[in-house]
Amino acid sequence: MARIDSLSIVLQSDSSAKDKLAEEYGKVIENLQKSTISEIIKNTDLSGDPTSGTVEAKRFANATAADYGTARGNAYGNKISALPVVVPLNVNKEFIEEVEEKDLRTYGVAGLIERRVANQGNAMKRLLERAFFTEAKTAGSALTVSGSTAMEKLEEAIQAIETTNNDFVDGVERDLIVVVATPAFYGQVRNALDTTAQSNIKTNIAEYGQFHGVDVYSSVYLPSGVDFIIMVKGAIAQPVLPSIYNPTKIELSDATGFGIFLYFGTKAVMPDLIKYVASI
Repeated sequence: MARIDSLSIVLQSDSSAKDKLAEEYGKVIENLQKSTISEIIKNTDLSGDPTSGTVEAKRFANATAADYGTARGNAYGNKISALPVVVPLNVNKEFIEEVEEKDLRTYGVAGLIERRVANQGNAMKRLLERAFFTEAKTAGSALTVSGSTAMEKLEEAIQAIETTNNDFVDGVERDLIVVVATPAFYGQVRNALDTTAQSNIKTNIAEYGQFHGVDVYSSVYLPSGVDFIIMVKGAIAQPVLPSIYNPTKIELSDATGFGIFLYFGTKAVMPDLIKYVASI
């Protein structure tokens, strides 16, 4: 059924109405997965069932070399060391709206559902992005850079992540690093590239994609007081569990309610690989 034309279909909870709403919210969830920066760079290597309320990510320590024969002499090998990180889905939100029969008759159910679901999708995007980058600033560490230009600051921050060395990391490849900048800082780098006479830089496009081998994004959802955040892909987990509320007649009214419940959690898995540069 291409469109829902009758108000009675919704009020009778006809399966076509539910299918239509599920279809529209399916598009929203798919779009969130494709268009949000957080979805592109978040940790998806999670175990557990989100419906239980928590999932778990693990960081494995680096392997260490021993002299040949050590394991044979000990009769055992080195144990694999892992650091589990429990990520609770502790944020509960809802996008539940109601519409009067008059509006349904005016706009048509399908058209109205499409409009409102699209609007709710944008609201979900803002909610998840802000939560993701707020966690990045909260769990990460402030980085003081000495460079005087935007490009110098960016390269200095990249090297700070690239040269990280601890029990879990022995240097980071640049293709695993991501920078998310405010439009203002992103524009400074873009302007610098525009005035750089290099044949491999196309100055007529809005995105420059990578800077010295590192993916760079612009976002309006960074916390205030931050120029850019730099992290390794997978440094933050953000499991999301949506639940659709099908069109339902609201008791003792001439209105119909519909929407979506959203359960999610956001937690740093690798806080040592998250840094931010504050605005000056």
